[in-house]
Amino acid sequence: MKAEAAFLTLALGFISVNFAGFSFGALQVGFYRGKCGFADVEAIAAGVITAQFFRDPSTVAALLRLQFHDCFVNGCDASILVDGSNSEKTAIPNLSVRGYEIIDQAKAAVENACPGVVSCADLIAIATRDVVFLSGGGRYDVQTGRRDGLVSASKNVSLPGPAISVPEAIAAFSDKGLTVTEMVLLLGAHSVGIAHCSFIKDRLFNFENTGRPDPSMDPFLENILRSRCPPFATVDNTVNLDQNSFSPFTISNTYYQTVMLHRGILQIDQDLGTDPLTMPVVKNLANAFDFPARFGAAMVKLGAIGVLTGTQGEIRRSCRATNR
Repeated sequence: MKAEAAFLTLALGFISVNFAGFSFGALQVGFYRGKCGFADVEAIAAGVITAQFFRDPSTVAALLRLQFHDCFVNGCDASILVDGSNSEKTAIPNLSVRGYEIIDQAKAAVENACPGVVSCADLIAIATRDVVFLSGGGRYDVQTGRRDGLVSASKNVSLPGPAISVPEAIAAFSDKGLTVTEMVLLLGAHSVGIAHCSFIKDRLFNFENTGRPDPSMDPFLENILRSRCPPFATVDNTVNLDQNSFSPFTISNTYYQTVMLHRGILQIDQDLGTDPLTMPVVKNLANAFDFPARFGAAMVKLGAIGVLTGTQGEIRRSCRATNR
């Protein structure tokens, strides 16, 4: 059934975003064209990613999170992939990040065809683009030409958390060169994935130490979540970020529609729909027909944060270790 659902979203998701005439720094669409003989490295990587997605559609949420966590620390340089006792992987916000083995598989496939040419940083961007498309979120052109970073340290990891306020989130995204609208678009990634009950229990039972649930949450949703996340549970259950049972693995603007209905799961999700700084953007996207194109453009902007190009960094032989 997973494969059938994925095939359906593939058929519905063919909306293309073309950035062939634009570039961010030294990044460009088709950077690897002609650099590997007749080998199409993006197509090789796509074969690996597509097979993984059909096995497990939750791959889309995993890779979106992986790219976000990489790009928000030292830029999009694949530093999150490096193993080590004090690498970025070991930082608390990254302990639940997954998808590393998917990038490993894609790297092995392209290395077999074209050794020492394709960066791990580019593979993260390519893989994420491919699963977004497979999930029904539209297809956007990925600009490539990134090189891999030489530093990965847990002390460098500082990421906005799910309880962050809207003004704090705006400041965090602005620090990376992203606008308010781009921030709201990127948070549309919350139309897929899960959240652990520990992140939302305060909203269900003791919102802001009132001893009562968050009054902004839809009562019907509140009852569903309270049964899934009882107050004294010994297991930290999970809930879908998108409570629409027809689209838990589909990138779409239903995220904004549910937020407007007070059915946002995380605090930041719901606050986007009530804060005057973001509410107009959420309203617009809830009714927008061009969400896939706009989401793709925001992902391209995310993927250009702090990139290394030219002779900077390196092309790792293994994504899990620097060459040096």
